[in-house]
Amino acid sequence: MTTVDLPPSPPSSMRKMSRPQWRRLLRYVYLRFLRLQGSSEQLTRGVASGVFAGCFPLFGFQTLLGVGVATVLRGNRLMAVAATWVSNPLTYVPIFAFNYQVGAWLLGGGTAQNFGGLDTLKSWMDMGTEVSVRLMLGSALVGTIAGVASYFVSLPLIQRVRSRRLARQQQKL
Repeated sequence: MTTVDLPPSPPSSMRKMSRPQWRRLLRYVYLRFLRLQGSSEQLTRGVASGVFAGCFPLFGFQTLLGVGVATVLRGNRLMAVAATWVSNPLTYVPIFAFNYQVGAWLLGGGTAQNFGGLDTLKSWMDMGTEVSVRLMLGSALVGTIAGVASYFVSLPLIQRVRSRRLARQQQKL
C-alpha cells in the first residue's frame, strides 16, 4: 500500500471566512473609523479630499491625490483614502461619462464617448487630448462640487456619531 502526500492546509488567513467572522471584521473596521483621532472638521476635510480625488479618472493615483489634498487641507488622510472609493469598479463608467459631459458642456461641443476600457495609459492616448481635456475639466468641477457637498453632509453626521458615543461613555461612568 502506498502513501499519498496531501498538500498542506492553507494558512488561516487564506481560509474562507464564516458569516460571524465577517460580521466581527466589519464591526472592527466600523469601530476603528468611529475612534479615529482628530477633530470632526479634520475628519470631514479628509472625506472631502477623498471624494474630490475619487472623481478623477486617475486609476491607482486617486489615493495619492486624496492623501495629498488631505495633507494640504490638514484633513485626516485615512478618511481621504476611504473616501476615494466613491469611484469603484461599479461606478467608474457613470461617473466619468458624467464628468465628460460636464467638461463638454463647459468647453462646448464634443461627441459621446465610451469609457468602458480606460484602464491603461495606451487607452487614454488612443482617445486623444480633446477627450482627455474635457474629462479632466469635468472631473475637476464635479470633484470640487462633490467634495464641498460631502464636507457639509459628513460634518453633522460625524459630530452626531461622536456626541452619541461620548454620551454612552458618560452613562457608563
